[in-house]
Amino acid sequence: MTIDITEDLILQSLKSIIDPMSKQDIVSEGMVTGIHISGAKVQFTLEIHPNMPADKRGALERSSETVVGAIDGVNSVSVIMTAEKTKLVKGVSEVKHIIAVFSGKGGVGKSTTSTNLALAMRRLGLKIGIMDADVFGPSQPRMLGIKDKPDVSNSSVLPPLEGYGIKAMSIGFLVDEDKPVVWRGPMVMGAIKQLLEDVSWGELDVLVVDMPPGTGDAQLTLAQTVPLSGTVIVSTPQDIALIDARKGIKMFEKVNVPILGILENMSTFVCPNCEHESHIFGHDGARQEAEKLGVDFLGDIPLHIDIRTTSDEGLPIVVTKPESASAKAYMKLAQKVIDSLEKTSPQTPNIRIS
Repeated sequence: MTIDITEDLILQSLKSIIDPMSKQDIVSEGMVTGIHISGAKVQFTLEIHPNMPADKRGALERSSETVVGAIDGVNSVSVIMTAEKTKLVKGVSEVKHIIAVFSGKGGVGKSTTSTNLALAMRRLGLKIGIMDADVFGPSQPRMLGIKDKPDVSNSSVLPPLEGYGIKAMSIGFLVDEDKPVVWRGPMVMGAIKQLLEDVSWGELDVLVVDMPPGTGDAQLTLAQTVPLSGTVIVSTPQDIALIDARKGIKMFEKVNVPILGILENMSTFVCPNCEHESHIFGHDGARQEAEKLGVDFLGDIPLHIDIRTTSDEGLPIVVTKPESASAKAYMKLAQKVIDSLEKTSPQTPNIRIS
């Protein structure tokens, strides 16, 4: 007896196929779309990650054809592979590069790095935006000194706010600073999606994403669905922070997002009175880890009270104390990030520190 060929039957068969990027089945990942059945002929589309290697792409296509072709009554299978992004691309269609600033754990200065890196690239002449993806602990409104609220009168698009010449968007602009965000995973991902898709980012050279710390669902989904040009890993020198940074690197490698390099933050404590340097958290741990993993070392940023106070006051050190050693360290970081982007894409402007 011939079994009726149905969409449910096809999806059930395709559930046995595992996406090599996410390690989840391709049906649950929402990769299977556009199923069309015409007699004994079946056609469907697989929406794959744009960074998926050619060999994995080919293997995925062949295995999908095989399992559907094994269904009783099917004699022709056509698989259309597409690397087009989901609707997230709509909001960032004019953005040349999106880079993630990531840390394996909280408290290592990821948001401070994101802010000053963005502003340093702005000083180098690039059009920059910053998106605060840390829904539970948004820091960018305070660090950029932005107290305004976005205009929400247009329900279809949200205009970014601006601080020190860069465009910015954060859930912190939409909720009170002292009120906690108590959301489950789907709500968090919906908010992050809107911050990208429904914001009129316009033309940018680089959009910096201040990622939430850790390697949970939100971080993995961001890495899979946002067209990232690369990621900057932020860590302090001590082993306990580097362990978590290493996990983050492996996560990004699994989804084929380039690692632009590791930054050692709070590398050296500089006494504000005598300028004596002390290695409170150790020293060169991130450099050694970068060498071990074969990724670039992006430099180190000191643990200096001026960085902390300027961040808390919404007066980032890169723009308010540009001649300080700390600001110059961020400028060097920005140039190294630009250099790394130039290796992966020719569309990044070639800008040098004067």
